[in-house]
Amino acid sequence: MSEKLSAGAVVPAITLPTVAGDPAPIGGTASRWRVVFVYRGLHCGVCKSYLARLEGRSAEFEAEGIDLIAVSGDTREQAVTFAEAAGLTIPVAYGLSVEQMQALGLYISAPFVNTDAIRPFPEPGLFLVSPEGRAHMIEIASSPFMRPDLDLVLRGAKMARNDGYPVRGTMEA
Repeated sequence: MSEKLSAGAVVPAITLPTVAGDPAPIGGTASRWRVVFVYRGLHCGVCKSYLARLEGRSAEFEAEGIDLIAVSGDTREQAVTFAEAAGLTIPVAYGLSVEQMQALGLYISAPFVNTDAIRPFPEPGLFLVSPEGRAHMIEIASSPFMRPDLDLVLRGAKMARNDGYPVRGTMEA
């Protein structure tokens, strides 16, 4: 079982390759806010349609100065096939290891028989990462069917970036 990444915590300094050949920092400092969408992999049709909808909204995030990145544990070949099938131009990173999945606090599933899932894969996660590399908002799911509404993701990212909306969920009981 993975331990959850705490709200406000530093996101692990993970950098992965993208299908375009550029490095994609998941954690670490950056000049802009970014939303990291962890998807299950090529085998997931729900992921494909969700990220295709995100692609259709990418200009809105860009206009707000918010970078987008999609991340999976797939191989490069699988990620290329997925990006093409979903019509993605946003960065698509691949090769997330089980250890990195655990560091992000993601749920991890075993591969299915007779699918493109050839090794353990992450269940969906979403991280709004501040320029300081902190997890400002986190959404972690145990299945592909629990995805945040993209209107709310954009609204929350804008409020955090422009209005100083604070990190929530840090109160100890």
